[in-house]
Amino acid sequence: MKTLILTLLITLFSIQTAMAQTTKEADPKDVATLDAIMKAVYDVISGDAGVPRDWNRFQSLFHKDARLIPAGKNAQTGVFGANALTPADYVKRAEPAFAKDGFHERELARHVDIYGNIAQVFSTYHAFRKSDDKTPFLRGINSFQLLNDGKRWWVVTIYWQAETPDNLIPKKYLKSKD
Repeated sequence: MKTLILTLLITLFSIQTAMAQTTKEADPKDVATLDAIMKAVYDVISGDAGVPRDWNRFQSLFHKDARLIPAGKNAQTGVFGANALTPADYVKRAEPAFAKDGFHERELARHVDIYGNIAQVFSTYHAFRKSDDKTPFLRGINSFQLLNDGKRWWVVTIYWQAETPDNLIPKKYLKSKD
C-alpha cells in the first residue's frame, strides 16, 4: 500500500513538473503595455493552415484564472448562449481547426476604458484564411478584460461574439476610440 501511494505521489509530482515546464514565462515585451498584450494575443493565434501556434506564448498572456468565452446562437435550437473555456480548453478546441484552416485574426478597431489597474477593451476584429486575403470570412467583437498587477498586463477574460447578418457590428465599433 505504501508503495502504491508513493508511486502515485511520484507520478503526480512528475505530471505537475512536466506541466510547469511547458508553460513559459511571458516575454516582457508581450505584456509591458496594453497595446503589447493586445498585439500578442492576435499574433499568437494567427497563422496559416497546419502551422503550429506557440501555445506556451499564448498561455503566458493569461491570468491563472482566465476564461475565453465564445457567445453565439445554437443553430439547432436558436437559443443564444455562451461557453466558458480555460486557455488550455481553448487550445484543445482550436488546434484541430487551425491545423485544417488558416486563421489570421486582425484588430480592426478598439474602444478602451481603464480604471486603476483594470481595463475593458472592445476590440473589433476581422479574420482571414490567409495572411494576404483581402476579404475577411468573419468579423466580430472581442471583449477583453485585463489586469495590470503593477509588473505586467494579464488577460483575465476574452468574451466574444461573431457578426451575423441579423446582428451587424454597429458603426461606432468600426473606428477606434481611446
